[in-house]
Amino acid sequence: MDKIELGMKLAKPIMSKSGMVLLSEGTELTEKWLERIQEMGLDGIFIDAPAEQALSREDALAQLDSRFKLVVNQPHMADIRNILKEHIEGLYG
Repeated sequence: MDKIELGMKLAKPIMSKSGMVLLSEGTELTEKWLERIQEMGLDGIFIDAPAEQALSREDALAQLDSRFKLVVNQPHMADIRNILKEHIEGLYG
């Protein structure tokens, strides 16, 4: 809970033990909400944030090329590779 900062948003609601929603998904964390969350003594909360990529962009593209090298001349496989390449590039911005 040490990494929670002002302005972050909840990815999942915070629920009471009885199932009542205390803070809904998408709630922006203000100083007031951070204090209340700390008072609740929660083990953790889910924050909406971009996923960190395990591989560098270059490594991900190299793995893609490696996986498709034997089928690169097949039109449908080349299309699939290009779609995946666009997706990978989108993940890295």
